[in-house]
Amino acid sequence: MLIVGTISGVLFNACGLRRDRLKVYGVHHLTVGTHLLDPMAQNLKDFAGRIPAGPRGMGTALKFLIGAGALGYGVKESIYTVDGGQRAIIFNRIGGIQPNTILAEGLHFRFPWIQYPIIYDIRARPRKISSPTGSKDLQMVNITLRVLSRPNAVSLPAMYQRLGLDYDERVLPSIVNEVLKSVVAKFNASQLITQRAQVSLLIRRELTERAKDFNIILDDVAITDLTFSKEYTAAVEAKQVAQQEAQRAQFLVEKAKQEQKQKIVQAEGEAASAKMIGEALNKNPGYLKLRRIRAAQSIAKTIASSQNRVYLTADNLVLNLQDLGFTRGSDYLEKQSKK
Repeated sequence: MLIVGTISGVLFNACGLRRDRLKVYGVHHLTVGTHLLDPMAQNLKDFAGRIPAGPRGMGTALKFLIGAGALGYGVKESIYTVDGGQRAIIFNRIGGIQPNTILAEGLHFRFPWIQYPIIYDIRARPRKISSPTGSKDLQMVNITLRVLSRPNAVSLPAMYQRLGLDYDERVLPSIVNEVLKSVVAKFNASQLITQRAQVSLLIRRELTERAKDFNIILDDVAITDLTFSKEYTAAVEAKQVAQQEAQRAQFLVEKAKQEQKQKIVQAEGEAASAKMIGEALNKNPGYLKLRRIRAAQSIAKTIASSQNRVYLTADNLVLNLQDLGFTRGSDYLEKQSKK
């Protein structure tokens, strides 16, 4: 492999070994691609040659540490991790984007300095977009949409070639404005309020179909805010006030009619009651005594339940039931009825 050849070339150059000796050991094929790192290897040799001579074996140990460091760096550059909720595509400096390679979550390997990964977040992300548009009756409406979008995982290479990583910034504002203007123009301003569920469903359907052209999946589309112009809002409020005043006036008229009917019924009832009382007196003069007794009972009950002390005569309180005047009127009526 190329990475093995480059690392081995660094190690052998750093240790001062000649490349022609590799053929003796049967590993001459490891030298493939070492010319890419020959300047780095020469620098390592120069650095090792400038190190002062120390005890025996120290130079070899130092060169071994330098080679191990180069090996560790090469291994570090050869691996990468794709986190949860992400996907990776590979860009090759020789062939470009690999269209059939989409890497899932986990640890992956690459050729350093030749390949590098491009990480996509495929989780749904919320975004709010506002758009002023006109309704069917030429009223200006400001609608705010909340969109949950994510890229289509199977089309990431083509998406990167067309839109890049900021696909939502490039696509969503334009298609949302386009769909909102086309849908809102089909409804009147009042229908946007009374038929809000239908408007939201139509916007979601058309926006989802439009986003598919760009390999974008919409999980949810909802209307979060719907406002009208100040003039239209003032006109609606004035209309509501006028309707309320008309309803109040109608209520007052109905109330007056009901009160009038109530008074008529009450008067008719009082007349009928007086007529019935008169007939009862003509037929039975003792009815007047009964009414006076009931009035005396009511007065006595009221005085008895009161906490105040009252000093009045029995005549004033209609309580003198044994007085001759109590029966004088009823006796007179009884005589008149007999005649």
